[in-house]
Amino acid sequence: MLKVGVVGATGYTGEEMVRLLSGHAKVKLAYLSAILDKEEPVADIFPSLAGKIDLVCRKPNIEETVRETDLVFLALPHRVSMEVAPKFLSAGKKVIDLSADYRLSPDAYKIWYGAEHKDKANIEKAVYGLPELYADRIKKAAFVANPGCYPTSIILAVAPALKNELVYPDNIIADSKSGVTGAGRKADLALSFAEVNENVKAYKVNAHQHKPEINKILSDVARKTIDIIFTPHLIPMNRGILSTIYMRLKKGTAAKDVIGQYKNFYRGKPFVRVLDDGRLPQTKDVVMTNWCDIGIVVKDGLLIAVSCIDNLTKGAAGQAVQNMNLMCGFDEREGLV
Repeated sequence: MLKVGVVGATGYTGEEMVRLLSGHAKVKLAYLSAILDKEEPVADIFPSLAGKIDLVCRKPNIEETVRETDLVFLALPHRVSMEVAPKFLSAGKKVIDLSADYRLSPDAYKIWYGAEHKDKANIEKAVYGLPELYADRIKKAAFVANPGCYPTSIILAVAPALKNELVYPDNIIADSKSGVTGAGRKADLALSFAEVNENVKAYKVNAHQHKPEINKILSDVARKTIDIIFTPHLIPMNRGILSTIYMRLKKGTAAKDVIGQYKNFYRGKPFVRVLDDGRLPQTKDVVMTNWCDIGIVVKDGLLIAVSCIDNLTKGAAGQAVQNMNLMCGFDEREGLV
């Protein structure tokens, strides 16, 4: 039985990690920690977990975590993971980091996250944890950088089109809409009920910190430089992301042919569902699951891909569990729906 720990267990992503791991047949949830006023049972912090887990959530302690676990999930804010990840790695633990600290080069990280990276030595060791593209690398990895939620929704919708050279690589436009939990559990006026309810707003227009991550992976897929146009929006719901991506077709390919190529690309990938012609995904079909649903429209020389994920599951904790399954030789679907 694999002993796992969650560091940062009280955020939205941490809570989702605990929920998923508590029902995983191949692991023992052995250690939880977070910044707390007092240590207390996690079921007191999250009453929905009552009867499922009786573990106490402790204040952060590296030595205790190392002693109690084989694999550690870091559900920590950006800039914090790079302080603790090297300590777990040097102790021989497998690590899955859900922050952005190991997704970019040190130079790009400094530009987009406003800080000098403190663990440059481990950036090259971190495998980007998008199983649909990098499963073989993940299976051999001891350290995985879990993708961001927006990048997951966009990359999965665009990768087949670029890989099969169906579209021109320039002027790809991604329009994404996310529920409020994507911003994390924190006190912020802009995220309060009165500000979010009955409101939709764009933010960080073509300047979101996930843009270089998307560009990096899509450039790897296309084997040429990709620079998408990306606008995220905040919408008044708790969880879920819908991304609509506009790409110029290279030739007059029918929708059914494009869909066929998408289905071939994701054959054997258990958490991507490419919908049939005439169907488009919606967030309610993927919430609380690890699915990414993709719908395709071909019209007026455009390939328009619409994808939906749950930002806390396939966009974070569920994908992290999927990565753990691959790293540890479990069925990729274990503990996930």
